Amino acid sequence: MTPGRIYLAGLAGAGMVAALCALVVGGTAERAIWLALGAALAVQGPMGWWLVRSIGRPEMVTVWTMGMLARLGTLALVGLLLLPALHLPLAPGLLALAALLVALLGVEIFAVWTRTRTGRE
Repeated sequence: MTPGRIYLAGLAGAGMVAALCALVVGGTAERAIWLALGAALAVQGPMGWWLVRSIGRPEMVTVWTMGMLARLGTLALVGLLLLPALHLPLAPGLLALAALLVALLGVEIFAVWTRTRTGRE
């Protein structure tokens, strides 16, 4: 399996787990989790794909650094602006967002590890 397919499968899997959690929780926490899911996929999806495509290239560390800054910026934007503006609870929204970003970081790491271990594009 290629790193790109591993990344897409992990992205879909993390999204499905978050969607299931949102459906189980219900109420305003459900809306906060859906917002977190949308923010994580909107930011992490393209950034992670960019990283996977840069495996083995000199700019990989720069891409990874930009991805980390994007993750921190997303947490700040959602926590300081979006959740309060929409009157959604901070704890479930930020917890879901942080968990999703860490899970997707793990998917990136696994995709990079697979590529470096096997040498497959």
